[in-house]
Amino acid sequence: MNIIQSLGGVIGGAVLFLLFLLGFFLLVRTFFRICMPNEALVFSGGFRRGSEIVTGGRKLYIPFFMRVSRLPLTLFEVPIQVRNSYSSGGIAMNIDAIANVKVSSDQAVLRNAVERFLDQDINTIRRVAKETLEGHLRGVIANLTPEQVNEDRLKFADGLTSESESDLRKLGLHLDTLKILHVSDDVGYLDATGRKAIAHVVREAEIAESDANRTAELVEAENRGRGEVTAAEMDTKIIGLRNELRKMKADFESAVNAEEERTAAAAREARAVAEQRLQEIRAQLEEIRLVADRVLPAEAERQAAEFQARGEAAIIRERGRAASESLATLGAAWQEAGGAATQIALIEDIEKLLRSAAVGVQKLQVESLSVIDGGDGRTLPNYLASYPQMLDSVFAAVERTTGMDVTAALRGRPDNAAEAHENS
Repeated sequence: MNIIQSLGGVIGGAVLFLLFLLGFFLLVRTFFRICMPNEALVFSGGFRRGSEIVTGGRKLYIPFFMRVSRLPLTLFEVPIQVRNSYSSGGIAMNIDAIANVKVSSDQAVLRNAVERFLDQDINTIRRVAKETLEGHLRGVIANLTPEQVNEDRLKFADGLTSESESDLRKLGLHLDTLKILHVSDDVGYLDATGRKAIAHVVREAEIAESDANRTAELVEAENRGRGEVTAAEMDTKIIGLRNELRKMKADFESAVNAEEERTAAAAREARAVAEQRLQEIRAQLEEIRLVADRVLPAEAERQAAEFQARGEAAIIRERGRAASESLATLGAAWQEAGGAATQIALIEDIEKLLRSAAVGVQKLQVESLSVIDGGDGRTLPNYLASYPQMLDSVFAAVERTTGMDVTAALRGRPDNAAEAHENS
């Protein structure tokens, strides 16, 4: 319910606003009159005496107390035709012209138009302007000759404008432009004048053409003579220039040949110098190559041999020094070890000794062996035990040769030689 009441209030306000706008528009339309740019508004009546003319803008209008009339200020054409109007020479002239006339917007002149043409149609204004201009046109023609009317139409139109300006201002009108369209006469005066002028112009043209032809022939003859003289002079100059050109070509060719010879000689000399320098460079390169191929390798080999000899001598010297020191150390150790020294030495060399003994045993090659058992089963074991007995035989031979009992040394007992050494 509240929403409906709100909508009703809004709609009512909008309607009132529209009615207010409509009333304001009707009020303005009723009480104001707006003047267009191409018209004048004439307000009469009201609370003032006389009338008020407004051109452009707007003015308050009170209905029933004031009256408003519109007077157009637009341009309209006025055709002008004058027949049998006598000129200064007594020749009847026929003139056709067109004039552009309008109601003047000058406030001082506009009131005259208001007094004469208010609420009148445009044809009435055109008729009055036509009669006024035709009357003044006859007066202007009377002061001019037919030739002046026909030839200087601009001056004729200016004369008519200045002649009719005073009367048009009294009527509140203004003449914008006036164009003379056609000028003629019924007796053929202008045609005769035209034919005479044409004949005169033709005669003058023929005379001018004859003079021009004669002048052209004279000028042509003079130009021909000057041309021949100029051609002869130019031929002479051309011959002289050709001679100079041939001389210059000969000089240039001579200079070019001399320069070519000098350049060739300089090139040969430069080639010889370059060849000599090349030979010198080749000799230097050969010398450098010889040094690089023979001298430097020989010197390098000599220095390498020298360094190698020094190195080998140093190695031998160091080996001797090391051997001497090792022997001295070994002797001192031997003295300190006493009888155990032999055992130690034998233990160190036992592997070599056994390998040598094994090599000796391996040299014994038996191609075939026949073993006959006696029935007690000892034959094969005895054969297998013969290999260690071979080592015993080898150790016994070593003892007989060197006096060193290897078996006793291995068992930890000093040999006879060691004991003898200790006893001594």
